Parts: sequence; C-alpha cells; structure tokens
Amino acid sequence: MINFNGAICASSEILITKDNRAFRYGDAVFETLKVIDSNIQFLEDHYFRLMASMHLLRMEVPMDFNLEFFENEIKKTIKANNIDKIARVRLTVYRKDGGFFSPLTNDIDFIIEAVPLKINITVPYVLDLYKDFYIQANLLSTIKTTNRIINVLGSVFASENGFDNCILLNHHKHVAEVLNGNIFLIKKNHIITPALEEGCINGIYRKKIIESITESDVFTIEETQISPFEIQKADEIFITNTIQGIQPVTQYKKKKFSNETSLALKELMKEVF
Repeated sequence: MINFNGAICASSEILITKDNRAFRYGDAVFETLKVIDSNIQFLEDHYFRLMASMHLLRMEVPMDFNLEFFENEIKKTIKANNIDKIARVRLTVYRKDGGFFSPLTNDIDFIIEAVPLKINITVPYVLDLYKDFYIQANLLSTIKTTNRIINVLGSVFASENGFDNCILLNHHKHVAEVLNGNIFLIKKNHIITPALEEGCINGIYRKKIIESITESDVFTIEETQISPFEIQKADEIFITNTIQGIQPVTQYKKKKFSNETSLALKELMKEVF
C-alpha cells in the first residue's frame, strides 16, 4: 500500500501522468528512512533535511507539513503494510504537474512507500573507482534529488565488474562519496571524510557519526579534500548510509583492508543510537 498525499491506496491506483515533474525533469527530492519497532530513526534530522531541500528547490511547504504530520504519515504507511519489525521507508516530494522547465506552481504532492527490511553486513566488500562521469562540487549535489543518473550508471558499472560499490569523484577529481552513501578513511586514530563543499550527500548517518567521533577521546575526525591516491594509504575504509549504518570495506583495487576499527565504530554507533 502507498501513501499518496495522506491517502492510503494500492500502488495500482496511483496515477503518474505524462506531465509528472519528477518523471519529466527530476523535479523532486526524497528521504530514505529506517524504522525499527515503530521508532523512526533520526526523525527530526530527516524532517529538517527535507524542509531544507524543499526550500532550496523553491517548493511550497504546506502549512500542515510539520514534524508531527511527517511522523504520523510515515507510521500510517507502515501500519497499512503490516510491517511490525524493521521497515525501509521512502518519502518522495515533487512539484505538481504542469509547465516545462518553468513550473506552473510550486505546490507539491508526496508519496510514501514502506517495505520490510533485513540488514546484513557484506563480507568481503570490494570497492573501486568510477570515472566515467563526475559530481559537481556544489550545494545542489548535497541534497537528495531524484536526479541520480550518475549513481545509476555507476551501479551498472559496479555490477558489470563485480564490485560491491564505487567511489564517485567530483569535477575537481577529488573523492566525493560512494554510490549509496558517504565514505570515511581511517589512518591510525584519525578519520577523514569529504567535506560538504566537495559535493557529497549531506547524509544523516554521516552527520551523526561526525558528532559522535568529535566527542570521542579515541578518534579525531576531519572533513576535507581527499585525493583518490589517499585511498590506498588508508588503514581502513568504511561507508555509511541511514539503512546500512556502517559498512566496512575489505578491498579497494588490489589493496586489502582490515575492519577491526570499523566494526568497533559500528558497535559504538549502536550504543549511541
């Protein structure tokens, strides 16, 4: 069952017209959330990131689209799909039909989808570099729009070559992110990750782990520029996203990595969250 503008209905009842702006122009933003036993993980962070994204894209936020509404509609969708354990939820907001590049209105529609979720840490986990196309290092790249064609092409490349994931570079040829999240490099007790100015997604889990490591007495963390050459110099690599949490990387090109620190950080995050 799908939540369309607050109404629960079968997916076959949702009419996406040829004028749908998410379809025609990628004029949409989305949030992917994890819900455990009806507890929406990082609820406020997701809500405020969505609001910031909508404002950046000049979308009109409805008066009733507050945090309570956001939470209730997600939980209503989960209940309608009879999911009682862990759910993966996607909320997509897009401008209403009409217009060409210039929209006829800034009013929005939204769709919420929910499916059961099983989390598994993949071992081994092989990472490589995707260099056919580059992310622009600007503010627009940091928000989750539905313009994800580079991620799609990178995923096809990874599948064709037997990789679990690929690193995406920005137009300065610096490391930006991976196909489905953020990347962190560990060098002894120092952890580095691309700065938002490098064009990486402003990930919720990225934000949380930076906050936790900043308060740690064991590790230091730095948001900075990262050259692809630095990847093989790292002691460990891990990637993050809201659904998976921390995924250790075991191999990049011919170099193999341990994952003791990454797994320890994963346990630390479980304790924090």
